[in-house]
Amino acid sequence: MPKTTFITGANKGLGFETARRLTEVGHTVLLGAHDVDRGRRAATALGARFVQIDVTEDASVAAAAADVAANEGRIDVLINNAGITGSIVSVEELTGTEVALVLDTNVVSVVRVTTAFLPLLRASGAPAVVNVSSGLGSVALTHDPERVESKVIAPAYAASKAAVTMLTTQYAKAFGDVRFNAVDPGYTATDLNGHTGTQTVAEGTDAIVTLATEDPSAGTGRIIDRYGPLPW
Repeated sequence: MPKTTFITGANKGLGFETARRLTEVGHTVLLGAHDVDRGRRAATALGARFVQIDVTEDASVAAAAADVAANEGRIDVLINNAGITGSIVSVEELTGTEVALVLDTNVVSVVRVTTAFLPLLRASGAPAVVNVSSGLGSVALTHDPERVESKVIAPAYAASKAAVTMLTTQYAKAFGDVRFNAVDPGYTATDLNGHTGTQTVAEGTDAIVTLATEDPSAGTGRIIDRYGPLPW
């Protein structure tokens, strides 16, 4: 039986490329997106099924989970990919409202979606959650002068991704029946960085695809990039 995979923020960028690659290897992909028109176009292009979801709204997330329950009845893999960088402003101009928006979209949404989709994951024989984090949330990498992460100052985004990684490890400890792992896609050319990234979207999705397709024996509570485990 093919795996059924739900991906948030999948109408473009890393989410879309992940959906494309997983469809190619035989997954039944449920393409989650906030924008209905863009989501439907993306799903049609890939042969996936579109499910509307706004990860910042409880009611929307609940409706998406109900949609999947009524149609597929389960998911095997949940990929929490949706996220934002927030406004590009100096640290002096950063506001609490702006940080709250980034944290809600990037961190609270992981809790919101995971909680809603847990019953669907538990209907799988080998459920897995993949949370898209970032090397910008790593203390080790942001202090390594050889890494691009050390050259970036983005407090809200970096803090949100550090939180995503910690959420992942906490969930991994809490749930013995569902695997939770996180991924650093690397500096990939997408809309989030104005396509300034040095990696292609294919390279940026390598680790996501690895976690979505690996054998359950690979383990839980890890964070990897396309080269392997990351220091945190």
